[in-house]
Amino acid sequence: MAVTKEMVEHIAKLAKLTFSEAEKETFSEELNQILNYIEKLNELETSDIEPLSHTIEMTNAFRSDSVQPSLPAETAVENAPSKKNTYFKVPKVIK
Repeated sequence: MAVTKEMVEHIAKLAKLTFSEAEKETFSEELNQILNYIEKLNELETSDIEPLSHTIEMTNAFRSDSVQPSLPAETAVENAPSKKNTYFKVPKVIK
């Protein structure tokens, strides 16, 4: 199936786009090239090939959870521009 300038105009109208005549011609040629490439892919014999979810084997990259001591509150607010005791002091954002 070839993509015509009329089809490009219809697609442009659906997408609420406007193209010049040269752009319509260019897009129809490019879409035809894409469709031709897909047709070539359809010629391949893939009945014996198992579908993949990823092209490479994936493993979980997460580490296991382990309980560790947390940062002391005094150390956490040490370099804060504004603090009150062991809390960050921020500007009021609710009226």
